[in-house]
Amino acid sequence: MFANFFNLVDGLDRRSKWIIMVLTDVIIILFALYSAYALRYGELFPASQLKRAWPIFPAMVIAGIGYTWMLSIPKIKLQSFDMQAIQRIALCSLLLALTAMSLSFLLQISAPRSVPVIFSILFFTGALFSRINGLILLRQLYQVGNKRTPVAIYGAGEAGIQLVSALQQSKDVKPVAFIDDNKLQQKLIIFGLSVFGPEKIEKLIKDKNIERILIAIPSLSSDEKKAIARHLEHLPCAIQIMPSHIDLMHGNNILDSFVEIKPEELLGRDKFNVDLPNIDAPYKSKSILISGAGGSIGLELCRQVMAHNPSRLIIFEQSELALYLAEKELRLLAQKNDIELVSILGSVCDKKTVAHVFKTYEVEVVFHAAAYKHVPLVEANEIAGLKNNVIGTHIIANQALNSKIETFVLISTDKAVRPTNIMGATKRLAELVIQDCDRRSKKTKFSMVRFGNVLGSSGSVIPLFKDQIAKGGPVTLTHDDVTRYFMAISEAAYLVVVAGSFAQGGEVFVLDMGEPVKIKDLARRLIEKSGLTVKDDDNPEGDIEILTTGLRPGEKLYEELLIDAETLATPHPKIMRAKESRLTSEQMKNIIAEITLATSQNNQAMARKIINKWVDGYHIPKS
Repeated sequence: MFANFFNLVDGLDRRSKWIIMVLTDVIIILFALYSAYALRYGELFPASQLKRAWPIFPAMVIAGIGYTWMLSIPKIKLQSFDMQAIQRIALCSLLLALTAMSLSFLLQISAPRSVPVIFSILFFTGALFSRINGLILLRQLYQVGNKRTPVAIYGAGEAGIQLVSALQQSKDVKPVAFIDDNKLQQKLIIFGLSVFGPEKIEKLIKDKNIERILIAIPSLSSDEKKAIARHLEHLPCAIQIMPSHIDLMHGNNILDSFVEIKPEELLGRDKFNVDLPNIDAPYKSKSILISGAGGSIGLELCRQVMAHNPSRLIIFEQSELALYLAEKELRLLAQKNDIELVSILGSVCDKKTVAHVFKTYEVEVVFHAAAYKHVPLVEANEIAGLKNNVIGTHIIANQALNSKIETFVLISTDKAVRPTNIMGATKRLAELVIQDCDRRSKKTKFSMVRFGNVLGSSGSVIPLFKDQIAKGGPVTLTHDDVTRYFMAISEAAYLVVVAGSFAQGGEVFVLDMGEPVKIKDLARRLIEKSGLTVKDDDNPEGDIEILTTGLRPGEKLYEELLIDAETLATPHPKIMRAKESRLTSEQMKNIIAEITLATSQNNQAMARKIINKWVDGYHIPKS
């Protein structure tokens, strides 16, 4: 019943709400004027005085409507009722008192001068309390009418106070407490919420069923934010952090501006940094080229490579927008570290452009991350996939060989292992290209790094699930039993850079991705981290439903990281070195010739025949 009443009130248009507020003020004017006479004369019904003064009642109603409309009092939103609104009501009360005095004089109504003063005070009190009580009532109905997630605000400063003020109107969350390190703030009550010290967080979560902690201290440095996040990461609730004030100015919904901390928490993975000597040596003062630098992995590689002080970083990208955004982010970092930043707009399939870049910028190290990686798209565009992923790799790798650079690292994928889709098959062929180049090389050390999915990368399930959750669901899976290896973008890029420093030539480095994760479990965790519940047979009143849509063409239920079982250890515990079979140089020469012919003729049947012939383990999964 309460929920229906709230929805009725909340669903009124703005004009209807204004009319209700005007009628409320009219009633308050009539009641205040009557009460002023009653109080002044000490009678519950001062008939004789009211009989003489009756003309002043309709006159004051008309004046009151005029003044309240002139001062926009009916238009003041209850949820944003503040000191300025109180000042407007006070001014209206004064104007009504002066008008009552003037009308008494003009209409020759004999009444004590105290009546307009009492009337003014009563109107101010009535108008103020009607709005305060209306606000309290609405908030109570709001809580009954909406299932709101309890949240705690970490930071009782200006930003935290503004955040609570904004969230009071949210249909999704309900602030229940402040948390602050400042002992002077603790035990205070701000906006109706008590301020607690950090040592009380666990008890608060239990007592108030807190599902999210919002860190509202945008002035903190990145390191300080990380320190707070580390302190809170063990808690059984989602931790979100407010970005800078500038970032907030660009968002419409204040909750949309918060970012989830540490996406790898969804996997429960341990920290991955290991101090190893001489990691800088292969990169310091070198001219380094990163292809596909505008992609998720490519851009993170750029950030991490710059930490090893190269003399020059060449960012190679075929997407103009991606290159622009990458350069925009990296430019300041390059200037700060005295690194020459070169932006190249082009494709690795353009042999002349690749040769020009290697010669002009004296490339010494290459991280080849440029690839088409989205399984359904490459499945439907196999010629483009073969050309970009295989021919492009062949062109840039052979240029590296001819230029006698020091190190070449291919970014590969677990989908290259016994692939069931064209994308995985093209990446396996790219690996064979690199192995062949290493066999023919006398100076350049060619290697490849193979890993699974990265959290938050473009096209991965995390952004897709987040978008579906934000829209109220459902979250869609292709199969209940699909599992994948996952790793954070920063972790994957870090291990690629470390693996590159180990390269001796011809290795397939395999990253320890931990245990494979069931996509359905990942979806469930993400829903719960968002402060919501899964809607299923066990919980029909849940928030977000998980639906199964069926496996896509070429999609595996399970991914693998190794073709052959043999692996060797490296100095880093999360990097393994695998030895896998290769093709002969003559075979590779034939493969490239066949692929070149198939792509030039746009012959899909020939392309499929090449993949079936040369990619060991390639098969189409049974439906």
